[in-house]
Amino acid sequence: MEHEQLLRIVYDAIEAHLSKKAFQPPELPSPWDVARPVFVTLRTAEGNLRGCIGHLQATRSSLADEIANDAVSAAIRDTRFKPVTAAELPSLQFSISILGEPEPVADVAELDCKVYGVIVAHKGRRGVLLPDIQGVDSVEEQIRIARRKGGIAEGEDCHISRFIVTKIS
Repeated sequence: MEHEQLLRIVYDAIEAHLSKKAFQPPELPSPWDVARPVFVTLRTAEGNLRGCIGHLQATRSSLADEIANDAVSAAIRDTRFKPVTAAELPSLQFSISILGEPEPVADVAELDCKVYGVIVAHKGRRGVLLPDIQGVDSVEEQIRIARRKGGIAEGEDCHISRFIVTKIS
């Protein structure tokens, strides 16, 4: 399977939603046909973040459905941004992060902000940060941002997990 086909699902799903048309993602060949958790990221032509939505667990029956659902959510439901318009859609850049299984971390020395995403959890709250984020150059910064996203104060004990991603862009 070519990565372009997966990225095409992002574009086509958003375009269909903005045009108020139904979208049926294609069936993907094995091993791409299994439901997997993903994050879909949208960027402007200049590389600025325009939207990013995803899940730590699969919420749909297939990878294609998961990508399509999160693509539309990134385009219209990321509350940090105004909804994407049909006029700007052709100029956007897309990436898909397919997540591996989270694994608990006993020591932050097991982390690498360029390789692993992190999940920071405390009393039902959690923050997530994908790996290899532009401007995030240390594990400490990655954890700090994940804590902030989860509403977890610096002094609060927390459980940290890491996960790998397969990034398609």
